Amino acid sequence: MVYRVKHFKPFKLHKLKKHFKHFIMRNYFASMESPIGRIVLVSNETHLKSALFSDGQIGVSETLPGILREAVVQLKEYFAGNRTGFDLRLDPEGTAFQKKVWDQLLKVEYGTTKSYRDIAVELGSALNTRAVGTANGKNPISIIIPCHRIIGAGGKLVGYAGGLDRKKWLLLHESQHANNERLF
Repeated sequence: MVYRVKHFKPFKLHKLKKHFKHFIMRNYFASMESPIGRIVLVSNETHLKSALFSDGQIGVSETLPGILREAVVQLKEYFAGNRTGFDLRLDPEGTAFQKKVWDQLLKVEYGTTKSYRDIAVELGSALNTRAVGTANGKNPISIIIPCHRIIGAGGKLVGYAGGLDRKKWLLLHESQHANNERLF
């Protein structure tokens, strides 16, 4: 048996966007050069989603929302030694546990370091040290969520998605501008 739909109207995306525009957000892309390589930033209209090192070229959005322009300004100030913290609206994508770890990383002050175990203990269990390390390595907003400030046991410089040379540079940069002794 075949049924016919006589009054079917085609799906109209513009009507869906009109009613659900707060759920459908466009992503914007920017790229900036830093002393340790190109950083590609991604945001929606209101929140920074990603800031990662990249060796490749990317297409940059013609118009940039305020959050993306402000992120570039603040990162330039950080690299110039004129900024020790960031004031940006963040929305990294990750699991609930990863977001807990990233929130904890935001509490690690400029010019200081903590171990993966320290973060695990602060989150409630030293047994989660490896899970903290995994979440730290999946941080999509490098530098701003300061995963580079997390080091191995005994002050050993280990693991950084951007590469250990960049991690070392960032820690020495912060140590110099915070007038601290060596961090690792």
